[in-house]
Amino acid sequence: MKDCAARAPASLLSIVMGLTGLGSAWRLAHEVWHLPSAVGEVILTAATAIWLTLLLMYGIKWLLARDEALRELKHPVQSCFVAFVPLSTILIAATMQPYLGEAAFGLFLTGAGASLCYALYHVGRLSLGGQDPAAVTPALVLPSVGCCFISAIGAGAFGYPDWGRLAFGAGIPFWVAIEVAVRFRLYILPEMPPPLRPTLGIILAPPTVGAVAYLNVTIGLPDHVAELLVGYGLLQALMLLRLLPWIGARRFNVAWWAFSFGVSALAAAPLRFMERGGTGPIATLAPILFVFANLVIGALAVGTLLVLAKGRFLPAAGTISPDRG
Repeated sequence: MKDCAARAPASLLSIVMGLTGLGSAWRLAHEVWHLPSAVGEVILTAATAIWLTLLLMYGIKWLLARDEALRELKHPVQSCFVAFVPLSTILIAATMQPYLGEAAFGLFLTGAGASLCYALYHVGRLSLGGQDPAAVTPALVLPSVGCCFISAIGAGAFGYPDWGRLAFGAGIPFWVAIEVAVRFRLYILPEMPPPLRPTLGIILAPPTVGAVAYLNVTIGLPDHVAELLVGYGLLQALMLLRLLPWIGARRFNVAWWAFSFGVSALAAAPLRFMERGGTGPIATLAPILFVFANLVIGALAVGTLLVLAKGRFLPAAGTISPDRG
C-alpha cells in the first residue's frame, strides 16, 4: 500500500472529476429527456468509490511517503493537480446533496475552504516569480479558476447562488490571464514536449465548467452570457480535435483524463440550459454533445482498464512524470 500510495499522483483524481461531470449530465438528461436515472446514479456511485480510494492513497502518501508528497507539491506542473483533492471533494459533496443533506453541505464547506487555501498558496508561490515559461500549461487554471468555478457550482447546488456568483466572478480574471499566458507559451516558445501535451485537454474546462457554474448561480431563462460561454467551449473543443494527432504522440495513459471534466461539462451545460427553458442552437446541439461526452469518457474508461491490466496505471517508483497529469 505504501509503495502504491507513493507512486499515485494527485492527478489521478481527474478520473473523479470526469465521472462526476458525466453522472451529473445524466441526472440532467433524466430531467430533460426522461432518460433512465439509474445510469447517472451508477456513474456517481463509481465516482464516489474511486474518490474515497484515491483520497485514502493520497493521505497515506503524506503519512508514509512524505518526501514524494512534497516533491509533487513543489513540482511546477504536478502541483497544479493537487487542487483536484479539494475540487473533487466539492463535486462529490454536490452529488451527495439529494441524499445526505447537511452532511454533504459540511463536506462541501470543507472542500471549498481547502480549495481556497490551496489557491492562495499556489498563486502566492507563483507570484514570487522565477518560474520556467516552458512549465506553463493549462493546468495552471486548476488551483485558481477551478477553485472559483467549482465552488460556484457547489454553492448553487446547496442553495447559495449569491455566494456562488462571488466565486464565479473571482475566477474570470484568472482565467483570462492564464489563457493568455498559455497561448503565449504555445505560440512563442519551443514545441510542447509529448508528456505535457495531454494537459491541453484542461483548456476546454474553463468555458464549459464556467457555463455550468453560471447557470447554477443565476435564475430564469438563460441569458446571452451562458450562450457565449458554451460557444467558446465549442470552439475550444474543435481546436483540440484539430490538435488531437499531435497531442496523442505517445501511447495512451491516464493523463488523457485531463480532457474528461471539460468534455462532461460540454454535455452538462446545454442540458442545464434546456432545463432552465433555453432554446435555439444550444438545445439543438445538446443531444450531439451528450453522445460525444459519453463516447469520450467511455473510451477513457476502457483505455484506463487496459492500462491497469498492463501494469502501467502508476508511474515508476521515485518519479514524478508530467504525462501522469
